Amino acid sequence: MTGPRELDPVIHAQARLRVVATLNTLGEANQITFPGLRELLGMTAGNLSVHLGKLEEAGYVEIVKTHRGRTPTTYVALTRQGRRAFEDYTATIRELLDLG
Repeated sequence: MTGPRELDPVIHAQARLRVVATLNTLGEANQITFPGLRELLGMTAGNLSVHLGKLEEAGYVEIVKTHRGRTPTTYVALTRQGRRAFEDYTATIRELLDLG
């Protein structure tokens, strides 16, 4: 018998878990603006930027900087790899809960 899988440390941090869970509610081809995500999560821009950087490093989010007219706009989306990692994370949590 093998024990439960380990929780993904990238997702397990509370703020990053909130980010990934929120992005996971969007459809696969959808993205959200950085200010929209910041507002939804009630996070500061600096705090959200740091956590998005770690998620981007892991390949879990894609960040696209563009312009809407003359205004710079940043879009954030969960990658396929990020969706799979979140699915694995939630499956592992369920396994841990079933052990209790």
